[in-house]
Amino acid sequence: MSTEIVELVEQAGPYLSAALGAYGGAVLTRAEDAAVDATANLGRRILHAVWRRRGEDGQAALESAVQDAAEDMEDADAAAALRQQIKRALRDDAELRAELAGLLPESSGTVTITASGTRAIAAHTITTAITGDNTQIGT
Repeated sequence: MSTEIVELVEQAGPYLSAALGAYGGAVLTRAEDAAVDATANLGRRILHAVWRRRGEDGQAALESAVQDAAEDMEDADAAAALRQQIKRALRDDAELRAELAGLLPESSGTVTITASGTRAIAAHTITTAITGDNTQIGT
C-alpha cells in the first residue's frame, strides 16, 4: 500500500471520528448540518466522497463499516474496518485520492511547544533568550 494512502487515511481519522460522533450511523444519509462543527462536517464530506465513488457492493460495505463504527466509537476493530474500507477505495481510485487530498488541510508537520511557569519561554528555535531580574548582556 502506498505511503500516500496511509497518510491520507491517518490524516482523515480525526475528521471521520468527529463525523461519526456528530452524525452517528446516519452520516452517509444526512445533509451537512450548520450546527455541527467544521471538523465533523469535513469528515462527513470525506465519507460521502468515498461512498459516491464506490460501486453498489463497495457502498454496502462502507455503510456497514460506518454503522459498526458509529454504534461503538470505542471499538478499535470497527474503526479499523472503516479505515480499511477507505483504504480500498483510495487504492482503486486515483481521482478519489486527489479529491481527498484537496479536502484535507495540508499537513504542516506542526510542532506543539508549551511553556509553563514564571518567565518560561518557548519557541521552535531560540537563538538567544534571557530572562530574570537585573539581567545584563555583555559587559
